[in-house]
Amino acid sequence: MATTPTTKSRSGRTGRPPVTSRAQILAAARRLIDRDGWEKLTIRRLAAELGIGPTTLYHHIRDKEDLLILLLSHYIEQIDKPELPSDPRDRIVEVGVSFHDAFRAWPWAAEVLTTDGFIARLDEPALWSVEVILAGARECGCTQEQSILVFRNIWYYTVGEILVRARTDREWAGKEKPPLTRSLDPNEMPHLTAVAPQWAEVAQRDTFREGLSALVDGLLAQATRR
Repeated sequence: MATTPTTKSRSGRTGRPPVTSRAQILAAARRLIDRDGWEKLTIRRLAAELGIGPTTLYHHIRDKEDLLILLLSHYIEQIDKPELPSDPRDRIVEVGVSFHDAFRAWPWAAEVLTTDGFIARLDEPALWSVEVILAGARECGCTQEQSILVFRNIWYYTVGEILVRARTDREWAGKEKPPLTRSLDPNEMPHLTAVAPQWAEVAQRDTFREGLSALVDGLLAQATRR
């Protein structure tokens, strides 16, 4: 197994020359997550996957949370950056769509990032999408405070869409999603009764770009109006 020079961990500790590289650790962690799910990832299981002792692993990472943030930063850095249009509003939408598409393929990552404050924990190269959205909002006339709110609302919408679809796909894998068959009183709920036969088919459509575009337009209009 390849060796690397003595390194300083994210917690500031120095230790003996590690016997495992960060790339090897992240690759093994991803294998475990893809196979068993991120909830079952532990330092002990990762060490066993690498064929080393947990103590050696602690020379690279503090704990499971630190490992997940490292893994997420690495993953985000690998996302292909889209060709950005000149219009700042369109740039915001394009970055949001690219982020959504990347995390839809790896939904557990979005779940880990559902807590506020995650930005401060990611490596700088992983923050390019945040920078583009903030810059686009400012170019559209938003204040600094408003640009933060624009990003936050886009992020909430994106993560929510990813997690709902991931859970739906997981629970209904290989099955036909049922229509809205609940018996409804058409006098009390005429509109819901009318759309019930179409509900399942329409709900499955991928309308993220359209929804994000409408959200961005509304957020920018609201901010600049104020």
